Amino acid sequence: MFKKILIANRGEIAVRIIRACRELGVRCVAVYSTADRTSLHAQIADEAVCIGPPATKDSYLNMNAIIQAAINTGAEAIHPGFGFLSENAEFARLCEKNGIVFIGPSYKSIEMLGDKAAAKETMEAAGVPVIPGSKGAVKSLAEAKKIAEKCGYPVLVKASAGGGGRGIRRVDSPKDLEAQMTAAQQEAKNFFGDDTVYIEKFLINPHHVEIQIIADTHGNYIYLGERDCSMQRRNQKVLEECPSPIVDCELRKKMGQAAVTAAKECGYYNAGTIEFLVDENRDFYFMEMNTRIQVEHPITEEVTGFDLVKAQIEIAAGERLRVEQEDIELRGHAIECRINAEDPSHNFRPSPGTINALYVPGGPGIRIDGAVYQGYTITPYYDSMISKLIAHGSDRDDAIRKMRWALSEFIVDGVDTNIDFQLEIIKQPEFLSGNYDNGFLNRFMDKKK
Repeated sequence: MFKKILIANRGEIAVRIIRACRELGVRCVAVYSTADRTSLHAQIADEAVCIGPPATKDSYLNMNAIIQAAINTGAEAIHPGFGFLSENAEFARLCEKNGIVFIGPSYKSIEMLGDKAAAKETMEAAGVPVIPGSKGAVKSLAEAKKIAEKCGYPVLVKASAGGGGRGIRRVDSPKDLEAQMTAAQQEAKNFFGDDTVYIEKFLINPHHVEIQIIADTHGNYIYLGERDCSMQRRNQKVLEECPSPIVDCELRKKMGQAAVTAAKECGYYNAGTIEFLVDENRDFYFMEMNTRIQVEHPITEEVTGFDLVKAQIEIAAGERLRVEQEDIELRGHAIECRINAEDPSHNFRPSPGTINALYVPGGPGIRIDGAVYQGYTITPYYDSMISKLIAHGSDRDDAIRKMRWALSEFIVDGVDTNIDFQLEIIKQPEFLSGNYDNGFLNRFMDKKK
């Protein structure tokens, strides 16, 4: 096991990794920007190193500064968390070059799966169901038109290097294709430095269901059930639950086996998530693979009792998985609400500012993964998520009841939050019945206008 790990991230995921390190008896090094000098992760780590000014390109995306911080502090490994450099093959390669273990998959797997178009080709070759569309990247408008006509409208134009809902445009008719393709390419260039796009058939109102897998470097693979992430606003996840209300044991096994097949095809190890779209006939299609820990990993941990972050570290240290597939059992139901500093009444505008008062709920089945405290100032430089509220119950109804009172007790004074919005969502008949899909939240928002 490592003696010291550097955490190349901030906020609640950095705090989560620090806690896992503590349980493993590993010292941890936090990195922070000047804007995050008073952040919780910088205060509770064993050591903390300032790596630059507020702009992410100068701090949390500054590969050389992070590598140098690891070298200077004697850290043997780097955990990237999610976002920032977590899916950056160049950074993983740079770690290896400097004799530092990257806590994640190999840079080769990241390269293979980071290009969404290439990943789709790989999955198709492995026999994993994929959404109809282009065979790799689309190189011209003329090619795009032929593919769209073959698939049938509507279609999606998607950034090959995309993520987080960026670089995606829906096209409903041939006359819109050129403009939407240009828009997707421009957004992809701005966010990912790569304007490559591909096309796939748009499935109307599917469910977004993802399978959590984990694999060691000794050839052992398991899947840990599924998470339903269909509650999305503008392709951004808002609420997740585990297990999915639309997945039965037979479908779970099929999707889990397909996910493991996908991971094996790429020589993948460590934690990863294969995202699928499930249509009205319960047919599922590969969408993409995330080569990192997910924001919503806590609900899988609650339902399976499996600590994903500790396992990530153990696998990176060369240890074998401690469990086999037959050991994995789903117990109860868990729901996660992402608590953001934003104003839902003004188009979810970010709400930076100082937290004057804070009360977080507790009790049986309630978990908070957060990084804010009373007196903490939320800056405008980073993602607006300030906490994750997780409710674990004996079944779905029990988890919903727990989440309702937990949201009702949650108090954040000084900034606007989406707590009341989350409470409104879980009271909707479609959510209560489990009969919601990817388009539900957009339809719900349209009704409120």
